[in-house]
Amino acid sequence: MRNAELEAELEDLSSAEDFFHFFNIETEPQVVFVNRLHILQRFHDYLEADTDGPAMGESWWDYYTRHLRRAYDDFVVSDARTEKVFKVFHGEAKKPAFVPVEELLK
Repeated sequence: MRNAELEAELEDLSSAEDFFHFFNIETEPQVVFVNRLHILQRFHDYLEADTDGPAMGESWWDYYTRHLRRAYDDFVVSDARTEKVFKVFHGEAKKPAFVPVEELLK
């Protein structure tokens, strides 16, 4: 079960920079600028995958901070294409789209 109070505070955050500021995580602005959506989605994915919650003795604050820092670190050493956070990078977008000529002439 998640920490409802902390999650309510997170709902007020509107940008990746807000999340990093809230959790006092120092970042390279260029990494965040280029990968903001990927980092936040990866953060969400890490939280969803970790069904155990905080480790023994770990606060909820530290739990969320750990996962956000981990998501950020993924993109410090890698890039969006390699990390494949979104479906567009999973190869599905590589399939050519077929549009009949009749549709183009409408």
